[in-house]
Amino acid sequence: MSHTRRVTELAAAQAKVASLLAGADEVCLACHVRPDADALGSMLALAHALRGKRVIASFGDQPFEVPEILRFLPGLGLLSPPRAYPDRPELMITFDVGSIDRLGLLAGPAARAGELVVIDHHASNTGFGTIHLVDPAAAATAILVLDLIDVMGIELTAESALGLYAGLVTDTGSFKFSATTPAVHLVAARLLGTGIDPAAVSQQLWDRAPFSYLGLLSGVLARAILEPAAAGGHGLVWTTVSCADRAAHGLSLDAVEPVIDVVRRTDEAGVAVVLKQSDDGLWQVSARSRGAVDVGRACAALGGGGHRNAAGFTARGGPDEALAQLRPLLDGDS
Repeated sequence: MSHTRRVTELAAAQAKVASLLAGADEVCLACHVRPDADALGSMLALAHALRGKRVIASFGDQPFEVPEILRFLPGLGLLSPPRAYPDRPELMITFDVGSIDRLGLLAGPAARAGELVVIDHHASNTGFGTIHLVDPAAAATAILVLDLIDVMGIELTAESALGLYAGLVTDTGSFKFSATTPAVHLVAARLLGTGIDPAAVSQQLWDRAPFSYLGLLSGVLARAILEPAAAGGHGLVWTTVSCADRAAHGLSLDAVEPVIDVVRRTDEAGVAVVLKQSDDGLWQVSARSRGAVDVGRACAALGGGGHRNAAGFTARGGPDEALAQLRPLLDGDS
């Protein structure tokens, strides 16, 4: 699709969503399971902007728990557990959700919604829903939500800006990823102009961990494996974090998410993978690329999704089986 056509279609969709929101008494919001900062921050930002309406915001995890790393976001009191979500919402909006199954327990209400608005920036988006604010060129879903707030004519508050900034800074890797354009920095400047503290956000997202995390990290890194010939010769480095590893150090699944940011620094590997076992025995696979290999396409082929340089999927069985499925997909993209 040409840039001009995409901009035109997005503008039309934004106007339609703004009109629906203006006339709605109740709005149901949902982000993907195991939410990250872009998903939860974007949803809470719009929830703040819609104050005065009945807003039901949730995500479909059981148990329903906000990841500890995101508990600094304003508006957690606006969240409701999935059991409180309407079975057939008249107007439902999803955030950072590439496919309907990523809604978990809220996939059913989404399928039965009168209008289902999808706000997302994943190239792997499946096109579910009735109205699409989907732009793979956007650095974060947060940018699309900010655009919608502007179209609605609602003043940007510090509460909304903090959620949006958290989403923007994480999905750009602290403005290190290639999606960081001059326009992205202008958006960041506008958000910071509301008075939020970027140092405080950075500390919450990246610069804190319990002492026990250091012990886990030591063991996990010690068993990392480098496969120089993998990923089409670009190199693959990978390691695992089992339930036993986490239990030994008293850590939750979301507490070990930052492991991938250490592993991906390996000079000899164009692709880094960390396989984390959740409490139900499944393996949550996180993949990162330096750019030569499209991990988003590879993960999408295995039921997951994401972006070219950052993606993931859920695997049954063991790590060896998951890697056996992933390796040829990484080779084929190079």
